Amino acid sequence: MFGKIGAPEILLLLVAVVLLFGAKKLPDLARSVGKSARILKSEAKAMKTDTARSQAPADPPGDPAHQAPRGLEAAPAHAAGPREPAGVTTQR
Repeated sequence: MFGKIGAPEILLLLVAVVLLFGAKKLPDLARSVGKSARILKSEAKAMKTDTARSQAPADPPGDPAHQAPRGLEAAPAHAAGPREPAGVTTQR
């Protein structure tokens, strides 16, 4: 009974939609449905790329001798001398 939807059933559904929403509202309704489908598609694609990025290793392991040197290195604590609190100056 519910397995096949033919032309008479589709025509009946279209008539019901026109009666419910009116002929003037149908273009706006179709436009908003299309916009929602487009947003849903783009969000699903973004989720796929995010999960693919999160599964990939951030820093692939390799030989440490062939890696580029790091940019900034911290100086030893004794090289800079004692730190003074902000706003306080001492005379030497």
